[in-house]
Amino acid sequence: MSHGVRAPAPEAVKSDVARALAEDLGSGDCTAQLVPETATLRTRVISREPAVLAGRDWFDETFRQIDPGVRIEWSHEDGSVLAPDAEVCALAGPARAILSGERTALNFLQTLSGTATQARRYVDAVAGTGAVILDTRKTLPGLRAAQKYAVRCGGARNHRIGLFDAILVKENHISAAGGITAALKAARSLHPTLLLEVEVENSSQLEEAHRAGAQRALLDNFSTDLLRRAVSEYKGRIELEASGGIDLLTVREVAETGVDYISVGAMTKSVEAVDFSMRFV
Repeated sequence: MSHGVRAPAPEAVKSDVARALAEDLGSGDCTAQLVPETATLRTRVISREPAVLAGRDWFDETFRQIDPGVRIEWSHEDGSVLAPDAEVCALAGPARAILSGERTALNFLQTLSGTATQARRYVDAVAGTGAVILDTRKTLPGLRAAQKYAVRCGGARNHRIGLFDAILVKENHISAAGGITAALKAARSLHPTLLLEVEVENSSQLEEAHRAGAQRALLDNFSTDLLRRAVSEYKGRIELEASGGIDLLTVREVAETGVDYISVGAMTKSVEAVDFSMRFV
């Protein structure tokens, strides 16, 4: 369980893990077969660096699918801040199962904790400004729900999950649909209950988006001066989201312009795995 963060459905976790085990185990773990079938192991997972934990469900499910006889005791919840050399969990059970599941389980834990850790860095960087950090659809293929969960563990929020749960009218949509007004009119007619957002590249497009009834404007690659101007003119009239090339060095400056949201693709597409090790007792 996590700090009040809702995890993906168990079926999604099971599917992620089954896919990962299939590519790793294939027809069977040839090396683990060298270990006597009755041998048992005790081991613990250690975080070698500061991190935000995410991915317990995937870790547990890995061993559940290999051998439910593996027992796992967690020292921290998802969303917890880990200190270097912190014990994350302890495992005990059949040696073959632990050896076979070790890499897959740690792959999930290091990747999702890496996502959560990066999200927390962005959240901390804008603390006190009122800006909300959002993720994007730039996720690792097949792990979107998992990474979106990890983002929430890090304290950031999710943008749309996919192309089905919100409308984001971008440059190519605008061109193909005949302009911002035409695109938004069609969007409102087809999907009246979905969030309606439009990407704008200048102040005139922002004004058109506002007049056409967009709920949110994505200010694409606006300079900080242009962001301040947009905030002064449109704050409270339309939600404002800054996006485009924003990193940890610039996110605070962007947040201080007064925008409502800042979307950051780097949280999920440029993941630096957390260094976990499994030490046998």
